[in-house]
Amino acid sequence: MLKRLFTRSTNPSLVISLVPVGLLLSAIILVITFAGAGAVQDYSYMILLGASAVCVALSLAFSSRPKKLLVAGIRKSAGQILPAVLILFFIGTLSATWMLSGVVPALIDYGLRVLNPKLFLLCACAVCALVSVITGTSWTTIATIGVAFMGIGTVMGYNPAWIAGAVISGAYFGDKVSPLSDTTVLAAATTGVDLFTHIKFLMLTTIPAMTIALAIYGLTGFFTDTVSAENAMNIRDAIESTFNISPWLLVIPGMAAVMIALRWRTDVVLAMSSITGLAGFFFFQPQLVEKICSGTEFADYVAGALRILSTSNEISTGNSLLDSLVATSGIEGMLPTIYLVLSAMIFGGVMIGSGMLSAITRSITRHLHSPRNLVGATVGSGLFLNCCTGDQYLSIIIGANVYKNTYKRANMKPQLLGRTLEDSVSVTSVLIPWNSCGLTQSAVLGVATLAYLPFCFFNILSPVMTLIMGWTGWKARISNAAVRQPA
Repeated sequence: MLKRLFTRSTNPSLVISLVPVGLLLSAIILVITFAGAGAVQDYSYMILLGASAVCVALSLAFSSRPKKLLVAGIRKSAGQILPAVLILFFIGTLSATWMLSGVVPALIDYGLRVLNPKLFLLCACAVCALVSVITGTSWTTIATIGVAFMGIGTVMGYNPAWIAGAVISGAYFGDKVSPLSDTTVLAAATTGVDLFTHIKFLMLTTIPAMTIALAIYGLTGFFTDTVSAENAMNIRDAIESTFNISPWLLVIPGMAAVMIALRWRTDVVLAMSSITGLAGFFFFQPQLVEKICSGTEFADYVAGALRILSTSNEISTGNSLLDSLVATSGIEGMLPTIYLVLSAMIFGGVMIGSGMLSAITRSITRHLHSPRNLVGATVGSGLFLNCCTGDQYLSIIIGANVYKNTYKRANMKPQLLGRTLEDSVSVTSVLIPWNSCGLTQSAVLGVATLAYLPFCFFNILSPVMTLIMGWTGWKARISNAAVRQPA
């Protein structure tokens, strides 16, 4: 046994392959135990790099795979992750320009006027779901309207973790079922299923999960102590005394909506929206221009614009709660998240390149024939891949490639595989602190991943619903008539 375990071979053994993953999870548990859940993201990059180093050392010691495969694995991981890094830069500039231009303060002001505090969480989830279905992107939804809901809910007295949970649940509902969503298209394509057949099959688990989530958010509002109308009015007065609030500010998010409708790339939409937000700052908020630019020369304006985009800026409104809401950090605020994303990229890359990820997934797929076993294994693999690769796209692609033939041999519908991957990968990626989705949304919303995790009811219920459906075996197998049809 020991001889076989430590013999050099092209494919690493399962025991060796589990060591880096075990180290990663053990280190995270230790951090949570001794430093608290909020410290996980502070230490994640060191844990990921340490686990990556162990993975490389084990691969060199116990595997005869060419070293170039390790580099190729990192390159493959980088191909998926680096576009997300570019988007993170633009999210930093967007959040800063939309805040200082008055767009987000205007949305907070109008939201406090029209939203019933008792129904706020329900409305936040439902509106984010609608916007995400229309746009097909959870990241843009959360970075724009999600940030506004965070401000409104905080002013109303809601726990930020609850608000983040409602926003994320709604945004990822749309990202999961929209025909414009890249993850939806990817899951359908990699499993060989027609896009709308895939979406129709998704509804069997998505609608029950979302219905339960909305019911929880709706009921929670009636058991939450919200701020008085007087306090809300004080916040509105502070906003209107600091910013020039005008309906014309809504032209800026309106332009973003048009670009999204035209199917422009996410990074282009965020970049252009940052530019329009910066223009809005100079046009609508001359009183803030004077404070931030510290001069009226052209060079002062350029320096002020660069300061907004890249560094922290604080505005005094006379209200401490509002001061914290309107403070911006630009690209500088996204750098810790980017470091973590790059660390996750390296770990995912070396796990792929060393063959350790394949060794683990191969061992899982053996002796799987029933819907219960297959769906359960796929859900477990999806969560595992999200943890190891740090990226939902890689997790979907790898999961589809690993299980496609297994589902076919078991006479299971390919759309069952597509749905299970979406339920276990697409919506859970945001719940993992070192996954690119979890890192990004935590940075954008200002709430730690493990803090908002318990309140992302849609994201939690989706894999539960798919496990229940898999346990029943309902609509899982291809009919005998379909099997007999000629290819």
